[in-house]
Amino acid sequence: MAQLKALPSSYSYPATFPSVHRKEQLLHQQFWKANPSSFKELATRTTVETSKHQVIKAVVRSDAEVEISESKKGGGLRGKLNKVVLAYSGGLDTSVIVPWLRENYGCDVVCFTADVGQGIKELDGLEAKAKASGASQLVVKDLREEFVKDYIFPCLRAGAVYERKYLLGTSMARPVIAKAMVDVAKEVGADAVSHGCTGKGNDQVRFELTFFALNPKLNVVAPWREWDITGREDAIEYAKKHNVPVPVTKKSIYSRDRNLWHLSHEGDILEDPANEPKKDMFMMSVDPEDAPNQAEYVEIGIEAGLPVSVNGKRLSPASLLAELNEVGGRHGIGRIDMVENRLVGMKSRGVYETPGGTILFAAVRELESLTLDRETIQVKDSLALKYAELVYAGRWFDPLRESMDAFMQKITETTTGSVTLKLYKGSVTVTGRTSPFSLYRQDISSFESGQIYDQADAAGFIRLYGLPMRVRAMLEQGI
Repeated sequence: MAQLKALPSSYSYPATFPSVHRKEQLLHQQFWKANPSSFKELATRTTVETSKHQVIKAVVRSDAEVEISESKKGGGLRGKLNKVVLAYSGGLDTSVIVPWLRENYGCDVVCFTADVGQGIKELDGLEAKAKASGASQLVVKDLREEFVKDYIFPCLRAGAVYERKYLLGTSMARPVIAKAMVDVAKEVGADAVSHGCTGKGNDQVRFELTFFALNPKLNVVAPWREWDITGREDAIEYAKKHNVPVPVTKKSIYSRDRNLWHLSHEGDILEDPANEPKKDMFMMSVDPEDAPNQAEYVEIGIEAGLPVSVNGKRLSPASLLAELNEVGGRHGIGRIDMVENRLVGMKSRGVYETPGGTILFAAVRELESLTLDRETIQVKDSLALKYAELVYAGRWFDPLRESMDAFMQKITETTTGSVTLKLYKGSVTVTGRTSPFSLYRQDISSFESGQIYDQADAAGFIRLYGLPMRVRAMLEQGI
């Protein structure tokens, strides 16, 4: 092996060196940064005569740069970050991520929790859990109104539905949470953000595309793509090893995501598309068979394509949705069972409960039948497919989606009025609709004779409209 060259007389040793037993022969992963020009060859371990007989181990890279570890610098096993904002739920996974980040990146961890309507139970005791896991602080932000007003309602106005069924509950929630994380990172001076999404799902993409769009300078740490933890038992073992209190809540057999718009269920027996969901799995809605035998009518007030009132009572966006969730839930409204194509390429089966959202979609779409003409509806519906794909793929802050949103806002300026719906044992039936901008004219549509529409005019229209078909038939028949 090449020997370490003599150090120049002007070289100053650091005050302390990492203590390493000579027999272990372990190479430190972080090195104290010395003057690169002082070393030209690969160095062996060399004993430095200090009062404590400590050891320096140096490695010279191909560019002749030498770094020597120094314990006081606080670097982790995988690198050094200053402060990381972690998307935190208080569950086992994110509780374990806190010490893992500190151990591997030598960083301060700020836990962040967004209230998007997941329920008060999931927020209880979070600060104590976060600090017990090693976090320096917990930041909680109430994003419910912002979530509904700025994310859910634009999708509702656009008519965005992914693959014919999915009303994008989780897809809409991730960008509002990620945006808040970027804001918190700026507030606390963090240089990185982290999430607990697995490497198989869509959410990792949704979080990280938002980070890229809003602050491309932030480092992103995704532990599930880095660590050796492969399951719940590994996580519990890691937690015990690092004195992290293991959450004592009963482990659900399902993977769930809840917010003010929906509740999703995945895993366990649902992984076989042939299995019927168990009756006790549902949480936001009663079984339609057990719903009241008496139908309930609800009137939704809409202005410029967005809901503003329920039964004549004006409500804030979040309050309006919460009320419809309660109404729809007791009638078994909004259950969807589907196999979808994930962004990462695989198919997955999910069951969704979206009671209030299902009512709102039916109301807005029905009102458009009065206020939009045929070609406008066709174009809007075609764009809605792409809009939904963009949201599902995490491209909320993509200029394309923003441009499409501007179109949707313009095209629905006159979608104002009210829709009455009948809720009964899982079904939503429209019973009435009215709008001051309605393109429907009873005096024109009536089968009775009218002055505006002369039925005799239809003969000329049919001849012209059917001319291409007539010409083709003449050609084929030699006429």
